Amino acid sequence: MERELLYRKCIEFHGHECGGLLLGFRAALCAMEQFGIEAPSEDEEIVCVTENDACGVDAIQALLGCTAGKGNLIFRLRGKQAFTFFDRKSGKSFRIILKERAFASKEEKRKFMREAESEEIFDVQRAKIETPPPAEIYRSQKCARCGELTAEPWLRVKDGEFLCADCFERA
Repeated sequence: MERELLYRKCIEFHGHECGGLLLGFRAALCAMEQFGIEAPSEDEEIVCVTENDACGVDAIQALLGCTAGKGNLIFRLRGKQAFTFFDRKSGKSFRIILKERAFASKEEKRKFMREAESEEIFDVQRAKIETPPPAEIYRSQKCARCGELTAEPWLRVKDGEFLCADCFERA
């Protein structure tokens, strides 16, 4: 798909155009180049571990099909413009991080981000973490205090009762 159409898809998903979205768009394009793909994975083969929760993550979702709900978008918040990508089928993985660069103006930065080659924008490194396991589906159980269904890994035990995190904090 043409680059401008891909960017428009990101803007439509995100709701507006901004510098953060452009950064994520370029990160998604860089990942697509590294994997040699032109479209999102069919299901959960491509995984992104993002080190930020900024606007750019929406471009990752829009172009690569990585979502929190599918378990192939994982937030490992470190405050960095860095993303680690995995392809579960091929085993290929890499981490991209934004290179430090000074610009005279926002316009110059925007032009650079739109036109530069990926290797001018990002350092591509070896992945520092292992491939995350596929998302699991957990049984739910009622909280003994509020009665709300809670997935088992998030239940806590207090005085022999299974409590959701909110009730556990108040107990």
